[in-house]
Amino acid sequence: MNSDNEWNEILKDHPIFSLPRSLKGPTAELESSLELSTNTLPRFVKVDPLDDGPTPSGRRQTMVLKDADLIVAAGQEIRVTSLGDTKLGRSTGKTYKALHTPNIQFEIHQIVLNPSGKLLAVAGAFQVAVIVLPRPGFMRLVPEAIDCKSVQVGQFYHASNDSAPIAKIDWHPLGEAASTLLVMTVDGKLREYDISVDTEEPQQMLSFVPERKSKSYFAEDASAREVASFVLGKGRADWGPLTVYALMKNADIYAICPYLPKNASVPSSYIHSLECFISAKQEFLAQGTSKTTQNLATVYDYQQKYVSALLRQLPPGTVFPATSRAVHMHPPTSIKLPPARQGPFLLQPEPRTLEGSDGADATDIAYLAFGVDDDDEDSEREGSPTEHLGIVTVAYRDGKVDLFLDVEKVEARWEAKNSSNHDLPMLAVYETIDLGILSTISSVSDKTLDLLEASHPVFLLDPIHDDALYVYHAFGVHALQIGPVLQHLAVALRGEDDDAALDSALQTPAETLVRPLLTTFSVERKSSNPIVGVALPNDVYLSYSILILSSSMRISTFPLTLRSESPHETTTQALSTSVLADKAPTERSSWLTLAEGPPPPFASLLKSEPYQIPPILTPSDLPSIPKLALPAPATSKEIVLTPDVMRYLAVVSQHISSQIRDIKMAFKAAQSRAALQRDELENLVRAARMMNDKARVLQGQRREVTETRVGQIQETQKDLLARLDRLLMAMMKKASPELSEHETKWFEELKRMKQEVLGLGKYDDGSLIAKTKQLGKEYARIMPALKVIAEKEKLKKDKLAESNGSLGFSQVFSLGQRSNVERTKISNLEREIAKLADQLDVTLGKPPQPE
Repeated sequence: MNSDNEWNEILKDHPIFSLPRSLKGPTAELESSLELSTNTLPRFVKVDPLDDGPTPSGRRQTMVLKDADLIVAAGQEIRVTSLGDTKLGRSTGKTYKALHTPNIQFEIHQIVLNPSGKLLAVAGAFQVAVIVLPRPGFMRLVPEAIDCKSVQVGQFYHASNDSAPIAKIDWHPLGEAASTLLVMTVDGKLREYDISVDTEEPQQMLSFVPERKSKSYFAEDASAREVASFVLGKGRADWGPLTVYALMKNADIYAICPYLPKNASVPSSYIHSLECFISAKQEFLAQGTSKTTQNLATVYDYQQKYVSALLRQLPPGTVFPATSRAVHMHPPTSIKLPPARQGPFLLQPEPRTLEGSDGADATDIAYLAFGVDDDDEDSEREGSPTEHLGIVTVAYRDGKVDLFLDVEKVEARWEAKNSSNHDLPMLAVYETIDLGILSTISSVSDKTLDLLEASHPVFLLDPIHDDALYVYHAFGVHALQIGPVLQHLAVALRGEDDDAALDSALQTPAETLVRPLLTTFSVERKSSNPIVGVALPNDVYLSYSILILSSSMRISTFPLTLRSESPHETTTQALSTSVLADKAPTERSSWLTLAEGPPPPFASLLKSEPYQIPPILTPSDLPSIPKLALPAPATSKEIVLTPDVMRYLAVVSQHISSQIRDIKMAFKAAQSRAALQRDELENLVRAARMMNDKARVLQGQRREVTETRVGQIQETQKDLLARLDRLLMAMMKKASPELSEHETKWFEELKRMKQEVLGLGKYDDGSLIAKTKQLGKEYARIMPALKVIAEKEKLKKDKLAESNGSLGFSQVFSLGQRSNVERTKISNLEREIAKLADQLDVTLGKPPQPE
């Protein structure tokens, strides 16, 4: 069965995707109320702590996968079902279990699974809670609702009427026992909660928005003080894992480093790598004497103190290089200064804006690193040039996605009063991607542009391929493939020693491959069903695919293609070789170089370059044209031909016609290539037939002649070796007719050793052979007696064990102590009785002896 059809069969009409039970009324009216249109737009942009309806507003992620278990949030309810059991036919019907959590009395907007898969963090517009998920096998339970422990987090900060809305929640990967929850609010406060310690008070708090002074005035945009999202940095031997990036709604990016959870579990290899990184920086700065170098030296001194405090927390014996292991750590307290807020980042060059857009608010940020999450312990292996390169992506409401290169990694800095270094960090702008949302919406009417206010694009990283990510928003889902960018960057980085090659490679940048997967915007109805959840299975029992959930609880699936390895790793070497071929001299082998003379009998008809399949013919599971997902009432009734519908159909038909033309041209090129390969096959068959004829000649007549010649050569070789031996002996006799002094001493030593081992005669008792025989006889004589003694000792131990069999070692020891005390008392009493008998002149008998 096709994987697409299989998933559609499994998830079609599954009750887990039914509308929330809190919504009452006809299904068609409920689905229309969940659509985004000009009439329902106020409900989508309203944020009210007292009236948080089911309409999607802000960041939404209401579907996650825990191994083979699917978790969906519907209103205030959490539903769980096992896709593995359903796919393998272990269950008779499509059912789900609802988690009974009385503490959750708010509309759920976000659900995030912790790294261990045991805790589920849920967040509404203002409140946060954590649920302990049931153990595997929950589907076999009889009740439809499963009681689960749940607790609200930080009610003083997130459950009051005047609390700030929640921008994003996430689990910290370095948290001890995977229980560190990060909650970012719109006012710029990032609070850290350790669920295993305290769920009410945060362990730490970072502020990305400075407090306003009472007597000062700032002429700045309000969006500059509102946080849209945050992300944790990544890295292998730098400050990336200890960095937090925050994205403001005006697209400003700030960073705070270092940040370590209060109770952290850090790999020991990372601490040692960070120490080596800082030591190398200090050695490099020691060569300069400028004022800037002195300021940086002060910063690196603070960094060295910070890392030294981390090294002191490592257990004894944890040295480098050694097998890395997770070590429980706390943030160092040796540095009293708080970490500095770095930013805003300088974007060079300035990102371009989309045509027809006045600029939109930023909604989400993602950090991509390549080759960092490998499980291999060989951190010294030679990786690709892009292994230490970080890519930052930022999404906007109008469908723009900026792709930045993190060429200057953020380093740890503290708020020092005497610091004069005000340099801002920098991100290199590589590409601005247009998802096409603005052009699609504006082509319908000007009023529909207002729908962009309710769009909140969110990034989702692929759990298997690190060069793929997905963007879902109010109008559909797009897939971004960064593989071509990584290939191009790898070529540029490999040629960094040659500035001309580097400049030429960067002058023609590669573009990210953008594929629209699903669109939920209806041109006829001028409305859309926002996407509220996207999940990708990462389990061996589930096929690799993508699951997309809309606000009307409509599920769509697309199969994905598994790659054995990232394409930028396989083709980087070939690309770099082709680009830099003119710069590096190649060595020519004398064995493979053709000699001068007539041309070879076989010449290939094919070109030296391999045949590249046209992209239009490349097999891909992703659709070339996005599928349209609309509610059932919209898809069942007839389409009304309005000017907007006609315009949309014209655009789609033009796109299909261009694809048909490209397919025809590619098909003709493939046909010509196939004909050429057929001619090449005929030539190869003809050459192979000639080679077979030559092989038969070599195996027949030529073989007999060759074997006869080889036999003659062997006989001649034997004669030559005998002659060589005679010549060598004659030369030795002539050069040294008598034994030398050292040879004489060596032969005398051999004689002495022979006499010592064998003796002077047959009956020499002092020889080593005689002593060995005597030792063997003595051993044979003693062994029977030793065996008897060993048997007696064994019986004695067995008897002692039987007598003390019912008592333990500690009981026997205490009884022995008590027996010694009693024996001392008895001895004292015997002496007193003997003394008294002497005084009374009475003769006493011998006291009884213990057995």
